[in-house]
Amino acid sequence: MSIDTSVNILHERSSGILLPVFSLPGPFGIGDIGLPSRHFIDFLKKSGQRYWQILPVGPTSRVFGDSPYMSYSAFAGNPLLISPDLLAQQNLVQKKELIPPDFSEHAIHYPQVSAYKKSILRLAWKRFQLRDCAENSPISDFVRSHPWVNDYSLFLALKEKYSDTPWYHWPLPLRHREPVALKQAALELKESIEYFIFEQYLFFSQWQQLRTYANESGIRIIGDLPIYVAVDGADVWANQQLFRLDTVSGEPTHVAGVPPDYFSNTGQRWGNPLYRWNTENILEKNRLFDWWEQRLRLNFDLVDTLRIDHFRGFESYWAIPAADETAVNGQWNPGPGQPFFEEMDRRLGDMSIIAEDLGDITPEVEALRRGLGYPGMKILLFAFDGTKENSYLPYNTEKNSVIYTGTHDNDTAVGWYLSPEVSPESKRQAKLFANRQDTDAGSFHQDLIYLALSSPPNLAILPMQDILGFGNDCRMNTPGTTKNNWQWRCVEHSLNEGVAVWLHDLTHLFGRIPE
Repeated sequence: MSIDTSVNILHERSSGILLPVFSLPGPFGIGDIGLPSRHFIDFLKKSGQRYWQILPVGPTSRVFGDSPYMSYSAFAGNPLLISPDLLAQQNLVQKKELIPPDFSEHAIHYPQVSAYKKSILRLAWKRFQLRDCAENSPISDFVRSHPWVNDYSLFLALKEKYSDTPWYHWPLPLRHREPVALKQAALELKESIEYFIFEQYLFFSQWQQLRTYANESGIRIIGDLPIYVAVDGADVWANQQLFRLDTVSGEPTHVAGVPPDYFSNTGQRWGNPLYRWNTENILEKNRLFDWWEQRLRLNFDLVDTLRIDHFRGFESYWAIPAADETAVNGQWNPGPGQPFFEEMDRRLGDMSIIAEDLGDITPEVEALRRGLGYPGMKILLFAFDGTKENSYLPYNTEKNSVIYTGTHDNDTAVGWYLSPEVSPESKRQAKLFANRQDTDAGSFHQDLIYLALSSPPNLAILPMQDILGFGNDCRMNTPGTTKNNWQWRCVEHSLNEGVAVWLHDLTHLFGRIPE
């Protein structure tokens, strides 16, 4: 594969919108990769934007609070994002069978959406089986080009059999992946396995249509790659030698997180297993690099640019003893550093990457990012603390960076301005930077967008909630909590002509639309 770098985010002024696929409007209770995505791409084009930044699109789970950053797989696509409309176009379902329940326009109710989508996908699977004989099935080609799907589908079938029990509590032969046990399970669960493979075939087929539509419309997609994977996931079960696990129980010996800081006296204990970056076994290290190559290769088949979450973990990572309930007793371990990325570039071609370098970033992390030439992230809502050296202030940002009004993890612009936890002086300073003398919260999102688009960074990304001026009732995620996150949806009438024209004119004013 050769990665397309024809549109380089480092050398051309442009802008885009941050909106997860699941937040798109549509009749089926959740956004999907069919017509809702195409309509949003049309909106992006009309409003002068050139990038669509999304959140991870892997399968989510109620166990993990529906977080797209805690998925059963680093490779699979979320079946909830499969488009029923496109299934109808393939005659796998009939239009009259797609009548959905009365879903909310404003929020995703995952249990109801999951039950509805599963019924539609099961119906499509029955029709597909009747229509496509095994010898000529396009699924055979899909499996050959996506070998990970075999372990993933067996994993889900076993999860189903054992009532969602974590894999490290399965019977020992399956936990240790003994060949005889795996073969027996594959035969016993053949029907379920084939269905889960079918889901992935549909997702990737529909996604390629979506990416083609986006690129032909002049829109590039920015994906999001979590550095870590879930311990109870197909990747860890199928590749146990790549992670720091107890060889008997299969559970992690150490887990990921970040140390205590200004925001938390006990740090953050994420619980993800850690990679064995520092193994002295050359064969094991090569396997880990091979796994990452496969992961990056697949992601660049889906998107044009990747934002790597928690980039600092590649320079050094916080390792917490798994038995500890907090992150206090962790310690820094060296990450794979620049040689890892140079090796991935050698295997894949020059990768278009945005480094998520937020938080407590050391000079070593900054040196790694600069050495690789990756743009970092600048968040305007972090800028107004009264310090002139604040790196997020517009005049301190550099062209080789990506500026955001905010991210999926913090307040919306209006929510920040209305928050009693934000000092009046910070709010006043933010207004002054936008050359405003008023204290109007209702227009603050426009002030912040003005600042972002007018700033030096070549790429500006605007969360959809900020474009629309929504408050914290539309916030995407509150870190450290598991309730009421990842649910917000954008209603269709918000993506209207007036918003598109306003955004287009402002984008053009600041030189982010090529002549």
